[in-house]
Amino acid sequence: MAKSKMRYYATGRRKSAVARVWLLEGDGNITINRRDASEYLRRKTNLQVVEQPLQAVGGSDKFDVWCTVRGGGLSGQAGAIRLGIARALLRVDEGHREPLKRAGFLTRDAREKERKKYGRKGARARFQFSKR
Repeated sequence: MAKSKMRYYATGRRKSAVARVWLLEGDGNITINRRDASEYLRRKTNLQVVEQPLQAVGGSDKFDVWCTVRGGGLSGQAGAIRLGIARALLRVDEGHREPLKRAGFLTRDAREKERKKYGRKGARARFQFSKR
């Protein structure tokens, strides 16, 4: 990471994944946990999710993204990184709020896994019932 360039930091969360995102002036490289994004995320759809906020503001070739993410699965981590990038773009320029808000990238998805209940098979599923 270059010392002289401006860095913008933000945090993103999705399910049980937490991403710490730094935005740097650069040429569009995305690094996740010290690995290239396409190598780390594996699926093309997850990579597209991560790139969405940058494309919404036209900054996909202006910024490098460096982030660390832990917890959850790859899909949840991609969502956490997307929120982190969107929040960091707001720190770069407050004018980015309109396109990011319209696309829904600034909204934290609050859905979490529901806990398993006692006396049941899962959160809502029951054991099979038989009269006999």
